[in-house]
Amino acid sequence: MSPASRPLSPCIQVCKIEPVASRHQGLSQELCLGCGRTLDEIACWGAMTEAEKAPVWERLEREGYAKTSR
Repeated sequence: MSPASRPLSPCIQVCKIEPVASRHQGLSQELCLGCGRTLDEIACWGAMTEAEKAPVWERLEREGYAKTSR
């Protein structure tokens, strides 16, 4: 998905936070099962720059979480 076609937020208003094993570091972290973001990503999203959001969007797209419409 191109940055221009991304919605302002990956939130789909299905907020269910669950502990999951991190695929990246083998650690347990809390993840929203609706949008796929960590609690830190959710808390910081509004203050993040587009450059900071880009790797999060890429991970969400790779893992099948990201929606495609605004």
